[in-house]
Amino acid sequence: MFFSPTYWIFMLPGILLVMFTSWYVKSAYRKWSKVPARSRLTGYEAAQRLINRGGLYGVDIEGIRGEMTDHYDPRTKTLRLSQGVGQGASVASLAIAAHELGHAMQDAEDYLPLRMRSAMVPMVNIGSNLGWILIMAGLFLGWTNIAWLGVIFFAGGAAFALMTLPVEFDASARAKRLLAETGIIQTPEEQRGVNNVLNAAALTYVAALVTALLQVLYYASLLTGRRR
Repeated sequence: MFFSPTYWIFMLPGILLVMFTSWYVKSAYRKWSKVPARSRLTGYEAAQRLINRGGLYGVDIEGIRGEMTDHYDPRTKTLRLSQGVGQGASVASLAIAAHELGHAMQDAEDYLPLRMRSAMVPMVNIGSNLGWILIMAGLFLGWTNIAWLGVIFFAGGAAFALMTLPVEFDASARAKRLLAETGIIQTPEEQRGVNNVLNAAALTYVAALVTALLQVLYYASLLTGRRR
């Protein structure tokens, strides 16, 4: 039922988009992680400079294991940088560190889309798990109304993915502006590298939204077909 030909008709575009964006992000990161920045600053040093410039003195920087696991935790006001980013002095390292610091700036400014996305997290976590249960129970037991309720809960994931876009796009815009204004990025080639890395990363969030919407549409079409 869940992996019928109709399922693949709906989901294949999303799956292909996710595969492409994953390749594109890794390709951009690997390319520009080999290009040293003229400033010779590491991701950690650049982040610390931007923290001081923005007066974000409550933000701490920590290391984290893995590759491209970098993130900002608003609960602890902590910027976590992977070894490759924190210790690397490449264009890619600076782009990623500045992007994550963009989230710290959003947090300090109480940026509305970030606040709304954070408020959605508990609802989405519950709704995504409960949605699957309601959809399956409704389909197997013939309780269409229950299944539709599951679709509504499951759609919360798509709403979360949609709310993520302005948060990520704004963080990238801040990063590009900060790196240029502070002279951490100095040449047109370096700016092109920053754009390449951050634009590739942004596509992953677009792919996540498309995939979530396609899943919702698939289950909605399945229930509509059942009703007919």
